[in-house]
Amino acid sequence: MTTAAEPIDVAVAYRTVTAATAHEAMGRKGALDSAIKPIRSGMRVLGRAFTCSCPPGDNLTLHAALKLAKPGEVIVVAAAGFTEQGLFGEVMASSAKARGLAGLVVDGGVRDSAQIHALGFPVFARAVSIKGAIKETLGELGKPVVVGGELVSPGDLVIGDDDGVVVIPAAAIPAIAVASAEREAKEARFRAALLRGDTTWEMLNLNALMAQKGSDFRL
Repeated sequence: MTTAAEPIDVAVAYRTVTAATAHEAMGRKGALDSAIKPIRSGMRVLGRAFTCSCPPGDNLTLHAALKLAKPGEVIVVAAAGFTEQGLFGEVMASSAKARGLAGLVVDGGVRDSAQIHALGFPVFARAVSIKGAIKETLGELGKPVVVGGELVSPGDLVIGDDDGVVVIPAAAIPAIAVASAEREAKEARFRAALLRGDTTWEMLNLNALMAQKGSDFRL
């Protein structure tokens, strides 16, 4: 079993880990604003963050990120939460997929959602907007950014699925892999007990919780 001190293969260690499981394993930390969602159901993203920041409605920096990001990385874009222009569309998604990038997370808008979905490229965004972006001002590349209320640094691990996006700080990746695996095993045992007829009230020992709260309610 992988320990927190050992280097890990992220693709293997986090292969089955959901965003929610990782969030819980981190002590309910790291979740981006719930408005940042996959543009279509069923999308999943897993990879290290390549960060950039774009002024509202301007995707010049994102074009640079597409050239600089390495295969397997997830481009994470701080876009000031501006949703009225699509910073990323089918053409850029085609380039990103051809270059082997793992996905895109943007605190802003994208467009061409149907075409991006058809390409099979995972995109998580705050909104979909038909309006095109401008190319006027260069933002920052490869610096820590705040996206969806969370600090994201280059090399952090990004996990996204239908429930949302969570970011794991690079230094915590091995430890959270272990904690996530333990949580998955615990939940598997929990589900098995429920299938045998136990209830969540019993499994979570909610009578004890009610007693702690000073309530006389018991089941």
